[in-house]
Amino acid sequence: LTTDGHKVYLNVIEDVFGAEVDYAMLVKLYGQEPSGEARYSPARCRGTNSRVIMGYPDSSKISTSFAERQNLTMRMSMRRFTRLTNAFSKKLENHEFAIALYFMHYNFVRPHRTLSNPYPTTPAMAAGVSDHTWAMEEIVRLAD
Repeated sequence: LTTDGHKVYLNVIEDVFGAEVDYAMLVKLYGQEPSGEARYSPARCRGTNSRVIMGYPDSSKISTSFAERQNLTMRMSMRRFTRLTNAFSKKLENHEFAIALYFMHYNFVRPHRTLSNPYPTTPAMAAGVSDHTWAMEEIVRLAD
């Protein structure tokens, strides 16, 4: 397991995953903040520091790339997660429903080319928890 440098993870990882988890923290080191016209651009990452927190994580697999890719996919798929926007959830309950619907669609409805074997399949099918690509109607029926 790898997390970024957000300090709250230090207090909850063992509670959630137990003491047997191999856990590392990867902290990105940034350069100077951009100024002027590029003020909305993030600072450039100039390196990383990885630190083993518990267990024996494989140093070649200490990365936040999978989580960052999922965050980007989610931001591109749901307006409420787009940066610098006025589209946001006014109620926590609506926010929770939107996230649940997104992950149901992502895992059960949307075939992924990276899971082709020999045809694109859903993550739920690849994990063996579903035997078919779901239709949105099936998810809607679950909500009723």
